[in-house]
Amino acid sequence: MSDGPKFTLALRVSDADVDRQGHVNNVAFVRYVQDVAVAHWRSIAPADMQTAFTWVVRRHEVEYLRPAFPDEELLLRTWVGEPSGATWERFTEVLRAGEDKPLVTARTVWVLLDAASGRPRRVDAAMVAHFAK
Repeated sequence: MSDGPKFTLALRVSDADVDRQGHVNNVAFVRYVQDVAVAHWRSIAPADMQTAFTWVVRRHEVEYLRPAFPDEELLLRTWVGEPSGATWERFTEVLRAGEDKPLVTARTVWVLLDAASGRPRRVDAAMVAHFAK
């Protein structure tokens, strides 16, 4: 995985995210991956950039390593890899607070869209510069 600047979001597991086996459902983990990506984007992109562009997922690759349980505090850590045309890979780790060993790792490919037309737009140097901070 690439080792660019990382963004971290903390969350507490809600009962709604827990399945019949008593641990966080896989679908909830995918939502966490998306939620931290959106939070990262909103934290670094200026308002005009957020208005002009939007992102859609092209691919999720998720590896479930260890379970998470009700009411645990989790840390969602994400960072971007290399852009290519209109796509940009992003990496995410979900960790239990106070631990270094991931519960879940993910590589996601996002497509940048022009918000007005809905068409793919090349990731340019100005956008890359915002994520490098």
